[in-house]
Amino acid sequence: MSLLAIETTCDETAAAIISPERKILSSVVASQDELHARWRGVVPEIASRAHVERIIPIIDQATHEAGIQKSQIKAVAVAIRPGLIGSLLIGLSAAKAIASSLRVPLIGYDHLAAHLYACRLAFGEELRYPAIGLVASGGHTSLFQLHSPITLQALGSTIDDAVGEAFDKVASMLGLGYPGGPQIEKLAEHGNPHSRRFPRPLANDFSRLDFSFSGLKTAVRYQIWPPGDQHARTLTDEERADLAAAFQQAAVESVVAKVGLAIQKTGCRVVAVGGGVTANKALRSALEDLGKRHRATILIPPTELCTDNAAMGAIAWEHIDR
Repeated sequence: MSLLAIETTCDETAAAIISPERKILSSVVASQDELHARWRGVVPEIASRAHVERIIPIIDQATHEAGIQKSQIKAVAVAIRPGLIGSLLIGLSAAKAIASSLRVPLIGYDHLAAHLYACRLAFGEELRYPAIGLVASGGHTSLFQLHSPITLQALGSTIDDAVGEAFDKVASMLGLGYPGGPQIEKLAEHGNPHSRRFPRPLANDFSRLDFSFSGLKTAVRYQIWPPGDQHARTLTDEERADLAAAFQQAAVESVVAKVGLAIQKTGCRVVAVGGGVTANKALRSALEDLGKRHRATILIPPTELCTDNAAMGAIAWEHIDR
């Protein structure tokens, strides 16, 4: 018997089939990047309409690739928070209809907890509790203390922009495509991260575990369009690469500083990491270096489990097993 998991919190339509042993039998993700590229950001109404068109074909593909019949589905799991309300409703409606028709339990799971549960799928018992959890994505930058897979204690979060949103906005300023994270990372490879010293907001505030990226984003803007000027500067390719590299380093250092502080404050020596931004190589490398300095185990799933997917909906088995 298997679990059908559905994910529609933002702009990815995803479905997966997971066995009770947490083996991923199939994982299908339909990206909407091409639909939102012209806006350089997610348009909620467009995302919702795309989910309506794609949700049933994606579920059918997931069951087909897993080699199971729908009668073999023991339960249906769906992400119910947080996310875009219209997108969430599409996934929930589909999940309720399938669960009702199959007469199996319907389980709602937390999207952020699921991102961190991806470390359990990738590393098994290496994820020991209590642990620290970092979610870094386009909509969230949050730190938790994990007491169990489904028991999360909030430690801190962004007070303004999420780190992924900052990447997207800076990419737009530099005339890059969407999504901005991979574009910034690619351009930064050709730049000098020490060419400019951008601010690391709240990084040196040792009294709190919150993040801030709005000031960093504004500092980049002022490099392109200085205050008082009527027009933006025309940047050379070298300047654009240097800006991307300096911004990326500031963003990465801001995140890593708070993870290090969380290790010190909690005493936890295991850190679970999730969210699309953790696919960034510079961030992954910096977190691994942090782990060595603090003698902590840093668990970062493979890229396909970092970005939004339904396989991490395997967390619903934790609810079933209880």
